[in-house]
Amino acid sequence: MNVFTHFRGIVDAELEALSAAGSLPNDLDTSAIAVEPPRDASHGDIATNAALVLSKQAQKNPRQIAELLAPALGAHADVEAVEIAGPGFINLRLAASFWQAQVTTILAAGKVYGASGMGGGEPVNVEYVSANPTGPMHVGHVRGAVFGDALSNLLQKAGYDVTKEYLINDAGSQIDVLARSAYLRYREAHGHAIDIPEGLYPGEYLVPVGEKLKEKYGDKWLDAEENVWIETVRDEATSAMMGMIRLDLKALGVEHDVFFSERELHASGRIDEVVDELRARGHIYEGVLEPPKGQQSDDWEPREQTLFRATAFGDDVDRALKKSNGDYTYFGADIAYHFDKYKRGFKTMIDVWGADHSGYVKRMQSAIKGLADDGDLDVKICQLVRLLRDGEPVKMSKRSGNFVTLREVVEEVGRDVTRFIMLTRKNDAPLDFDFAKVLDQSKDNPVFYVQYAHARICSVIGKAVVAFQGLDVSDKSLLGADMSLVSHESEIAMIKQCTAWPRLVESAAEAHEPHRIAFFLYDLASEFHTFWNKGNDDPSLRFIIEGNENLTKARVALIRSVAMVIASGLEVLGVTPLEEMR
Repeated sequence: MNVFTHFRGIVDAELEALSAAGSLPNDLDTSAIAVEPPRDASHGDIATNAALVLSKQAQKNPRQIAELLAPALGAHADVEAVEIAGPGFINLRLAASFWQAQVTTILAAGKVYGASGMGGGEPVNVEYVSANPTGPMHVGHVRGAVFGDALSNLLQKAGYDVTKEYLINDAGSQIDVLARSAYLRYREAHGHAIDIPEGLYPGEYLVPVGEKLKEKYGDKWLDAEENVWIETVRDEATSAMMGMIRLDLKALGVEHDVFFSERELHASGRIDEVVDELRARGHIYEGVLEPPKGQQSDDWEPREQTLFRATAFGDDVDRALKKSNGDYTYFGADIAYHFDKYKRGFKTMIDVWGADHSGYVKRMQSAIKGLADDGDLDVKICQLVRLLRDGEPVKMSKRSGNFVTLREVVEEVGRDVTRFIMLTRKNDAPLDFDFAKVLDQSKDNPVFYVQYAHARICSVIGKAVVAFQGLDVSDKSLLGADMSLVSHESEIAMIKQCTAWPRLVESAAEAHEPHRIAFFLYDLASEFHTFWNKGNDDPSLRFIIEGNENLTKARVALIRSVAMVIASGLEVLGVTPLEEMR
């Protein structure tokens, strides 16, 4: 249950009752009313701005409306106290019995607690990673992969129908460079000495590709011209790189639903179709762009070009759709790709890009506006990750020779640590990843702190079973625990933090910000560890109370609900909740 949605319903019901009684006008527009936590927790548990929002419609002073609404809200059994603050805010303090009852709600729901129907099954396409298939994934891809995957999980939790997509950039010049690099390794596999020139890929990850080409095609290409072998080698090398990328992503716990080939997009004629569509809408013209001010641009040439009226949809300049040789620009292909998504039923599209693509956002969003009035593209930029070891930058890789691979990071610190740490900063803020610190077992390491809370809870529950000779701690049995025994302020604080989870899921999904989940889990773990520490100082506050099975069972029910919420949050992040830690 979303506590705030629940009380929003109560506020609406009381407003309707006041309207029915003639104290307020009928047909009030209540859409702008907020029911949320007060900014200052000392003011209570719930605050509403209803009186301020309705003042103009009701032609009453906000305070007058608050004086009508507050007593009606205060009459509810779950409300312990109500007060009017400032110009007309209403603050509610809820009874302990309300919070205690939420433990049963969480236990009954289990891991689905916090799931929402907010999305209503709306199809959403999340495209992330989409790295060029020219080598193994590097650490720069890790953040976008984790962010996109966690965001997809979050949206699914909020009730959206999510498709996770990867665009294979297999149509650009970089694929020809890959083919030539692989061909050199093919020659090397035949015993020829090779010299890898500037501009080709030197990584040893292409050695197995060359060996496979030798095994499959023998020596037929050793003395052949490039035009004889390049198409086949391009296909073989791209396939091998995508196989490597899939394995890298799997190591990170990332699996996509759709892999979309850019080469197939070009071959299908869909770029021509989308250009025709834009032309029919009057969004394309032939013209000459002004030279860019203060910077070079691949889009500008001092000649007449086919241009998209991007400025009509919020971009800074109009954009070229064709190069001087008649080929379409990357922008032209990207428009066709996104229009293909739209035609597949995705009105809402989310792209996760690296920091080097931030200048490309406006033009793509303008293209979507030009093609579909009801289409929406949200581009999330992931800033750089700085790898450190004891505070010193890590730059080189044993495998690639010039960057640290995704696999190397995951193999050193583990998938769970990698994923959690990548979500401890908002996506558009730089992130430091220090190999030593992310493995540190202290409160300063958020992934350890959260995992330790879950493991500690599992340990306590196991000890309770032993202490009371087979105490039934099944979820079904814990539903019958006497939760009125759980009344300490720290216990109530834990429950309150747990009940914030459903609202957090919805707000984080709406904002497309999965990092909020990591922050929430840290705060929840902190509430648990705080109570644990109080039990060390005061034996009456320990989870297992000798000779008092009822209180022990109630506290076990409480921390079991905490563990469920932690597990639910970690599931969104793609992190495994640990039951024990070494």
